[in-house]
Amino acid sequence: MVKLSAELIEQAAQYTNPVRDRELDLRGYKIPVLENLGATLDQFDTIDFSDNEIRKLDGFPLLKRLKTLLMNNNRICRVGENLEQALPSMRELILTSNNIQELGDLDPLASVKTLTLLSLLRNPVTNKKHYRLYVINKIPQIHVLDFQKVKLKERQEAEKMFKGKRGAQLAKDIAKRTKTFTPGAAVQQPEKKKMGPSPADNAIANASSLAEVERLKGMLQAGQIPGRDVRQVPPEMVVEEEEEEEENGVVQMEPEIQMEEGNGVEEMEKEVVEEVQGKVEEVQGKVEEVQGKVEDVEDVKEVEEEAEEEEEQESEEEESEDMDEDSPVNGS
Repeated sequence: MVKLSAELIEQAAQYTNPVRDRELDLRGYKIPVLENLGATLDQFDTIDFSDNEIRKLDGFPLLKRLKTLLMNNNRICRVGENLEQALPSMRELILTSNNIQELGDLDPLASVKTLTLLSLLRNPVTNKKHYRLYVINKIPQIHVLDFQKVKLKERQEAEKMFKGKRGAQLAKDIAKRTKTFTPGAAVQQPEKKKMGPSPADNAIANASSLAEVERLKGMLQAGQIPGRDVRQVPPEMVVEEEEEEEENGVVQMEPEIQMEEGNGVEEMEKEVVEEVQGKVEEVQGKVEEVQGKVEDVEDVKEVEEEAEEEEEQESEEEESEDMDEDSPVNGS
């Protein structure tokens, strides 16, 4: 990469182009940053920065004469603020083959009231929904966009789409900007996503018998999460590994959970332990609930058995009474 220095500007090619504008050729130097442009002494109508490594369109001093800026085939992803103050006569801006991502990244161009030709071909932003109408609405004086003349019908559609409160809200919704880091700004931590029921929750909720609940309880106490696939190791591989360790004279213990360094990992481990303990308590509660139901069923069975015994006794007593009544008749 080459720094854009005053010496480079003085040595660069300068000529009158086919449209009779005075042009400065800074193409293909792999320039990363726009700087030191005051060395041009505001003597050029056109400056060609094609085929460089520029990432941001800013860094211009006051250049009243400059009308055309060729920035194609760079790596531009941001447009600086207050371009209209530095380039009050700019009419044509070519940003073909750059890396502008979002519609909101184009908002600084709205303040350049002299801009009539703009090219954003082969930028990711051109694939956004309502791209062309959004640009026409933001830069109403534009005549040519992506080398296509802006038609009256497009202007009317853009005005209708972004008119009123609904239109303003739509423009606000689609005008996202690429997130960039500002020195000194606090770093925002991503919010933790709320997760749905875990496999263990589903397994416990679907348990239908006491034996199944006991099995889940044993799995949780052993550190296994029900519902997750456990990688099975063939016994032949285990035997071979043990033999290799004995031959080398080294006995290695493989922990079930590999510990990593850092406070973040310790917190994750604590969360896992708390989660397992919570699952164990849930399973124990369910076991007690099932046991209570079993006891209720046993009590019901005992009551039914007692009722059957009482019925049998009553029937036996009735039969004995009938026999006593019949005996005197038989004797006579």
